[in-house]
Amino acid sequence: MTDDRTDNTTDGRIATAELGRGGPQVGVQGLGCMGISEFYGDTDEVSARETLETALEVGVTLFDTADIYGSGANETFLAPFVGAHRDEITLATKFGIERREADPDYRGVNNHAAYIRTAVEASLRRLDTEVIDLYYMHRHDPAVPFAESVGAMAELVKEGKVRQLGLSEVTGAELREAYAVHPIAALQSEWSLFSRDVERSAVAAAADLGVTVVPYSPLGRGFLTGSFADAGKELSQGDFRASQPRMTGENAKANAALLEPVRTIAAAHGATAGQIALAWVQQRARVHGIAVVPIPGTRRSHRLRENAAATRITLTDDELALLEPIAGRVAGDRYPDMSLTALARE
Repeated sequence: MTDDRTDNTTDGRIATAELGRGGPQVGVQGLGCMGISEFYGDTDEVSARETLETALEVGVTLFDTADIYGSGANETFLAPFVGAHRDEITLATKFGIERREADPDYRGVNNHAAYIRTAVEASLRRLDTEVIDLYYMHRHDPAVPFAESVGAMAELVKEGKVRQLGLSEVTGAELREAYAVHPIAALQSEWSLFSRDVERSAVAAAADLGVTVVPYSPLGRGFLTGSFADAGKELSQGDFRASQPRMTGENAKANAALLEPVRTIAAAHGATAGQIALAWVQQRARVHGIAVVPIPGTRRSHRLRENAAATRITLTDDELALLEPIAGRVAGDRYPDMSLTALARE
């Protein structure tokens, strides 16, 4: 898939991009909704609902959730918004990560066909909708063949419960294998100035197959904005970033120093550090010749507008060169346990 964005900026809305080969047009930036319900501290639900409306106003149309976020609470929260704007939005949710009420820290992966059937029905009920536009396998269990898992997902498409299929955190080889079972519209993986694992094999496979890449955490979970320098010391109790290796202690100190060129470029553009980080991700579309739709998360309307404005920033070759070495110098892994990521299987 080539970078074939449609420019809608003359009406104040962001440009659009194709979601999967031959798929619908969506805003070239989406909204990650995870933080509304969990992981990033307390939420003001009134502000969060205003943010959803602001997103649609500026042309953000891809709204991303998952059944794991708040153990279903995030999907339930989104349901009234989905119902009010069903024909205007593209709704994405995910299955595949299991939790246990008795053990909040437990994370298991289930890709079996029977589980997928149960998961989609539960998500449809919580979202109060008849169809999910983009249904992702949140994590891949290599022990379950794609013929079973993607085959089961393909049945949901045939039944009209799901429109398009997506995968998250898979390798290039896994993406190709899954695509041979049923076309995959989107690949969701972490991709930012700090995290470029996806470029090892998955980006090239996506380009060959016409799969849209949907980067999650394009702001490095907020670290790239410069809003905090040590999650363990500065963020609220219960914020999961305090457990992330890159964001605490000596790693955080070393990584904060890597933001200097981001700040320098931001000053030259009259922009924020976060906008430059997002502009870099958005520009991966032209660098790799693919459609790229990052999904930064926010619960505040003014941040949503700031993020959307980043789609209008074009970095020069010299600026891109200044940013190029950053990822290779980052201290610490993306997660304390990397076993559920594509990198663990490369």
